[in-house]
Amino acid sequence: MRYLTTLIIAITVATGAFAQIEQPRRILEVGVAGGLNLSQMDLQPQVRQTLLKGINGGISARYTSEKYFSMICAAQLEVNFSQRGWEEEFDENLPYTFNRTLNYVEIPFMAHLSWGKEPRGLQFFINLGPQVGFLLSDSEEYGGGLVAENRPESIRPIYGKEIDKSFDYGIVGGAGLELKTKAGNFFVEGRYYYGLSDIFNNSKIDDFGRSANQVISIRLGYSIRIL
Repeated sequence: MRYLTTLIIAITVATGAFAQIEQPRRILEVGVAGGLNLSQMDLQPQVRQTLLKGINGGISARYTSEKYFSMICAAQLEVNFSQRGWEEEFDENLPYTFNRTLNYVEIPFMAHLSWGKEPRGLQFFINLGPQVGFLLSDSEEYGGGLVAENRPESIRPIYGKEIDKSFDYGIVGGAGLELKTKAGNFFVEGRYYYGLSDIFNNSKIDDFGRSANQVISIRLGYSIRIL
């Protein structure tokens, strides 16, 4: 009986301590953001590439639920337009140029964790979570008289190849700074998206064993609190 009483007291004290540590928040913010994409494709067989420049932009909603110690915990949902793809790198003595742009609607759902001053002031934050995307359109640009017959046999199929899979998914993560003011919240963020799906079929009889999006993004944004 003595041990049971001791256990009940310990649980009661611990519950009270955690209740004091966890500070509820009920904050809903909506915003807009946009910036620059630097992308390439993880291809097997490998194709030499440089980073393709594109744009990104969209809307977001963030719900902050609690503060735990110094960490402010929130969930963030976005809907973005994103230009991805790749630009092939050729030997200096070749006049060729080639790039392919893939236009997506992407939907990341991320944990948003931040540290810093509130309700106004500077905060550091990280975002991490899954992301899905839907291909809207794609285009290719050839230059210097490039034709597939002039390229190594292993990568010839990539020129003019139709996209097999319009649904894309992967993991996205980023970090940045956010300044919260009376006029709203201003933030800058760097992100990296690692694709887990392929845009081409990847069975043993297909041309490519892997063809996944890889994207670095630099974003500027603004949000306001509505709740």
